[in-house]
Amino acid sequence: MKSLNYRILLRKEPEGGYTAIIPTLPGCVTYGHSIEEAVEMAKKAIKLYIDNLKEHGEEIPTEKEMSEYTLTVETYT
Repeated sequence: MKSLNYRILLRKEPEGGYTAIIPTLPGCVTYGHSIEEAVEMAKKAIKLYIDNLKEHGEEIPTEKEMSEYTLTVETYT
């Protein structure tokens, strides 16, 4: 079994809970009522996503060549 690492972004939702976004896997998004639940749901979503890619003979994206940068943008409202 091979281990793969993926970053997840957690966004707190106004109605409660957290949305988990996996940027390296386009469209791979899930939700949990708590951070812990959102992380567990993200693990399940990643596994299902990768299984689906394997079934269709598609390449599995990795974060090997990824860089991360945070931008600050000033806006006038």
